[in-house]
Amino acid sequence: MTKADLPAWGAWLVVALALTGAGFSLTGAAGLIRLRTFYERVHAPTLGATLGMALIVAASVVFFSVTEGRLVLRDLLIGLFLTVTTPVTLILLGRAATYRDRAEGNADAPPDP
Repeated sequence: MTKADLPAWGAWLVVALALTGAGFSLTGAAGLIRLRTFYERVHAPTLGATLGMALIVAASVVFFSVTEGRLVLRDLLIGLFLTVTTPVTLILLGRAATYRDRAEGNADAPPDP
């Protein structure tokens, strides 16, 4: 691999996107500490991680596109995979917890539809 020449505007854009994405991910992770119940906790990291991941993937696309001198979209596959799997995981975790809480008779369980 050769040395990458990244112009200043590209470097600033990559840094801004990556730090903003990391900030959203950190905010989502802080929701795990701040929120009290499982049903509240499961939303914050999912939303923060999805938006944070999108911004970090955008930073990666900009970096490789500028350094290689052509549009590089291969990183979008990572973003697509994470965008599809994160909400599905949220749904499965929520349904499993709801089923368990209802089976145990937990008063904090969401009501039946």
